[in-house]
Amino acid sequence: MVGRVGPDTLDLAEAHRFPNRPVRLPEGLRWDILGLYAGVLDGLRAAGQVDSVGIDSWAVDYGLLDADGALLGNPVHYRDSRTEGVAEKVWATVSAAELYTATGLQYAPFNTLYQLAAARSSAQFARAERLLLVPDLLTYWLTGEAGTELTNASTTQLIDPRTRDWAYGPAERLGIDLGLFAPLRRPGDPAGLLLPRVLEETGLTGPVPVTTVASHDTASAVAAVPAAGERFAYICTGTWSLAGLELDAPVLTEESRAANFTNELGLDGTVRYLRNIMGLWLLQECLREWGDPGLDGLLTAAAEVTPLRSVVDAGDAAFLAPGRMPQRIADACRESGQPVPASPAEITRCILDSLALAHRRAVAEAQALADHPVDVVHIVGGGARNDLLCRLTADACGLSVVAGPAEAAALGNVLVQARAHGRVGDRAQMRRLLARTQPLRRYEPRGDTAAWRAAEERLAAR
Repeated sequence: MVGRVGPDTLDLAEAHRFPNRPVRLPEGLRWDILGLYAGVLDGLRAAGQVDSVGIDSWAVDYGLLDADGALLGNPVHYRDSRTEGVAEKVWATVSAAELYTATGLQYAPFNTLYQLAAARSSAQFARAERLLLVPDLLTYWLTGEAGTELTNASTTQLIDPRTRDWAYGPAERLGIDLGLFAPLRRPGDPAGLLLPRVLEETGLTGPVPVTTVASHDTASAVAAVPAAGERFAYICTGTWSLAGLELDAPVLTEESRAANFTNELGLDGTVRYLRNIMGLWLLQECLREWGDPGLDGLLTAAAEVTPLRSVVDAGDAAFLAPGRMPQRIADACRESGQPVPASPAEITRCILDSLALAHRRAVAEAQALADHPVDVVHIVGGGARNDLLCRLTADACGLSVVAGPAEAAALGNVLVQARAHGRVGDRAQMRRLLARTQPLRRYEPRGDTAAWRAAEERLAAR
């Protein structure tokens, strides 16, 4: 994506799009990181001359480098099964409650901490001299300089959100060598210059700086929430739904841990206090199973299906792995004694009702746990284009929903670069620029939330 930023300008144009297809090898599910890097180079070539480059991606996954800086195998995909049962072994040394107090991170089986515990006995890990999270690995290949960006590092379960530094105590007790990680960087820090060989391959003229951005895509997306004040919740929608609040300090109470809320770091020292919800992954997997039918027609048909007829827990780890998603959703409804959705429209409506219900729960519980009331919910990311999901979320939450921008992660990435190079001011000015320049849609809740409360109680009684 190429962004152009000025006092009253914020334009984003797609330069190049390339697939991200994980590969299942005999040893497990892996990322095609070389294919992704080739896509990055193709994108730079298509973009033409630029003033700065910044990379964001998903979180938690990493590549291992040997003493010569060479990659030791393809990075493991967070949906790989290698972390099954690992958390319990970790908790035998440092309890789940202690880990939460030290790192503020929700339990998820794929947190980097558990991946490292699972990898410890492997031959690759024995040879590793450096660990780089995915966006840092791509940046390293572009610049030859290694760093660990803080917002992404905060998803490893090895960062203390109060000090914004490594959680040295738990790491030491668990035998994790923090020296594997490169020095911490923060959004806006310089990350080096494109190497001569990169310039030659892309046709760019140097020097071209690479700027550290909020490299966790959710952190970039939250930076691009076009909020007017502090009383807002956000839902970053895509493969995942990340629903929560932007806070000045973490919430580390036992109640917060029990509710499985996470304290990840954001731009300018903020805390992204949120819950991970399975998100549109559920629908994406169904579409793949159905042969990718037209989404618009499917959503139109789903809007006509009886609302809240059947709902599932959109945060259930049972939906984490790929494959057979329509059948698994139907099975979950059957096992909970609800009507079983059969047609694609019925399954789609079940998914969207379930996501809206999960959004309602997350927004309500975040406000209570953080003592931070909100007046509006901002939906950003790809789900902002899903009219039915936005409308259902407004109804479920009983709050106004502002949808957009859809390309929030890319816009947040571009704005941090622009700020680092003096093209835009502070975070509030960034958000005002977003509100002035990006298309936004507003949804008002219709009626009371009694039906949603009843569905919530039905799900809780499972």
